[in-house]
Amino acid sequence: MADSGAPQPDNNAFGSADDIRRRLDELDYLVDDGTAAALFFALSLGQPLLLEGEPGVGKTTAAKALARALATPLIRLQCYEGLTAGEALYEWNYQRQMLAIRLAESHHDRLNDADLFSEAFLQERPILQAIRHRGPRPPVLLIDEIDRADDEFEALLFEFLGEAAITIPELGTFTAERRPVVILTSNRSRDLHDALRRRCLYHWIDFPAPERVAEILRRTVPAANDALIRSATDFVGQVRRIDLDKAPGMAETIDWVSALSSLGATRLVRDDVVRTLSTIAKTLDDRDAITEALDRLGAGSR
Repeated sequence: MADSGAPQPDNNAFGSADDIRRRLDELDYLVDDGTAAALFFALSLGQPLLLEGEPGVGKTTAAKALARALATPLIRLQCYEGLTAGEALYEWNYQRQMLAIRLAESHHDRLNDADLFSEAFLQERPILQAIRHRGPRPPVLLIDEIDRADDEFEALLFEFLGEAAITIPELGTFTAERRPVVILTSNRSRDLHDALRRRCLYHWIDFPAPERVAEILRRTVPAANDALIRSATDFVGQVRRIDLDKAPGMAETIDWVSALSSLGATRLVRDDVVRTLSTIAKTLDDRDAITEALDRLGAGSR
């Protein structure tokens, strides 16, 4: 079991927010100054970082890129309704326990609880895995879409988020030697508990400005020419001002320009836009709304 003293942050990887921004830039993940600063503070202060924003603005990708920049493993916990401690923190290997009991009985021995609920039968799930990680750097733990989990699940995280520790009743408290880099993401589909927010730094990621959208597209869809990128950036900006069920995010924009490029498009043509709408319109109502607005959105000729 790890020492119960407070773990220290591993804060020597980057000297400044600018260092993070430059390193992520080298990995083709472009961040604004605010996001770079939030990541830097999470590293230097050793605190979890809650990233909120619309779906598709790059919250999950930020954690993945940071793990690459740190050259450390990414451990991902995908949240969903009904997520339990056994799936997120730890659970016992009941099959091995039953086999051990049967083996003991065959030798006329008896196993007590201390024998059965020992580390030999402990199965690590993402959070315990992050706590017990050993390596040159602590891992990046991505707790993705925390807003999809139940309210009750948030309470299971309080000890870990505050102390980089979890308590297993049968074994005691496991505390990380060095704090994992913890990134939580939320699409804000529900309100998160104040107690969770108090344990985290916070940053809202906006949809990028047009200039940054264009630069991201140049990096991620190098086959697309500049005229297509400029017109697609402008088109998406106008689409996002329509009253839609789900406005296209950066992920959808990349998919759309990739689809257009795969058709050999070098400029926006109405027929190509219609053929590729499935990449940016995620509901029937949104598809119809965008289609009806094509003329005034400047989708080009047929």
